[in-house]
Parts: sequence; structure tokens; C-alpha cells
Amino acid sequence: MSTTHTLQTTTWGERWQRSWDRQQEGYIPDREARLDALVDIVEAVGGPAPLVLDLACGTASISRRILARLPGARTVAVDVDPALLAIAAASLEGDARVRFVRADLADPAWTSALPDGPFDAVVTATALHWLPEAGLRRLYADLLRVVRPGGVVANADGMPVGDLPALGAALDEVEHRRRDVLMADGRPDWEAWWDEAAADPALAAAVAERQAIFQGVSHPDTFAPPDSWHVEALTAAGFGEAGVAWRAGPGAVVAAVR
Repeated sequence: MSTTHTLQTTTWGERWQRSWDRQQEGYIPDREARLDALVDIVEAVGGPAPLVLDLACGTASISRRILARLPGARTVAVDVDPALLAIAAASLEGDARVRFVRADLADPAWTSALPDGPFDAVVTATALHWLPEAGLRRLYADLLRVVRPGGVVANADGMPVGDLPALGAALDEVEHRRRDVLMADGRPDWEAWWDEAAADPALAAAVAERQAIFQGVSHPDTFAPPDSWHVEALTAAGFGEAGVAWRAGPGAVVAAVR
């Protein structure tokens, strides 16, 4: 593959990366701090050269930040979405530190697609709410088998403050106001972003495939329990310790150590 082709591919990928980040930040004002918290956890447990599973990776937002901070790291980035994987692969083209795997986390056999582990860390952000309750419990049990002893699983997502419901509701209102300010600059919302992706000839086929996978549903119903549910589910799955490692408003990172 020529240097010119690689440059064109990565430039295209970077443009879509910036667009994705901007769209996501419109919904998650503290997104960058949330992702930084995940990288902190990876570094704390895995040191300067961890092997990381980037779960439901999307455009590989977490992998990119891990590799930028920890050049000795390696990541395996897993997702089922062909459009987001196309953007991820393009922006990281030629980077041997990342390997992409297409797998559906709703399939109980998804771990068979993984390369050899075990992993020092498994990280995911703003993704596992796509799974129903039973599916997420099963996934947490799956992760116990792919992370090494002493390794960590960290899930960053919207998680209500389970023991402070009144304050949690007030924090939700603050975040909604912050979102309104950000979205007022004209950045695309979720639906508009996907419309733009479908209009790009280089992404159109992948977006159509994505629509078939999700049966035409842009975003499924979400399962977004409080942080305490995640702690209980990870403990029940067999992790030695689990708790809230980071929080900002209605968003949190729950981590569990095997």
C-alpha cells in the first residue's frame, strides 16, 4: 500500500474521528475526563505496556487515547458496527499496536473471536447500555475469563447515583443544561450524524449494513441501572473487588479487579 494512499485514508479517518468526538461531546460534556479516567485505570494496572481489550470500541476512541499516552501499549478493539470500525481502522491504519475484531457482544460465543489473552485491562465507554440486563450480566461473567488475575474491567457510562436519587436527579438537570449549550453551536445530533455518514460514498455501504444489523433501529432501548447495580453484577460475576472509580454528574466509571 502506497504512502499516499495511507495518508489519504488516515486523513479521511481523522476527519470522521473529529466529527464523532464532537457529536458525542454534545451528549457527554465530561466525555474527555471520562475517557482519561479509563486510561488512568489502564496505566495503574497495566503499567507502560499493557495489553488492553477495547470493548464495543466504536471509532476506537479509547484505544487512540491509550496509545497516545502509553506508546508501548497494545489494544484489541472489538465492535459489531461496520461503519464505526471502518472509521477506526482508517484513522489507525498502519499502527501495528491495534488489532480490530468484529464480534457481537450479544452473542454468547463472542469471546471465540478474540486473539490469545489474557488481558491486563478491559475498558468500554458509552456502549454497554445497549445490552439488556441479562445480556450485561452474562457479559460481565465473560470478562472474568478474559482478564488476567489482578487485571481490571472498567465500564464508563451513564449511571444514576444509586444512593443519592434526589441529588442524582438534580445533577441530570445540570448536565442537560450543559448539553443544550454545546448543541447550540450546530453540531449534529445522533440522527443527523448518521445521515451525514450515510451520505459519504466511502461509508454508505457500511451504514446500510449497520442498519440491517440493528433492523433499522438507530438506537435500541437502553438499560441504564444505577452504579450500585454494576458493582453488584461484577461482584456476582466473581471479581474480587468492584466499585465506582470516577464520577462526574450522572456519568461514572465502575471498575472491578479480578
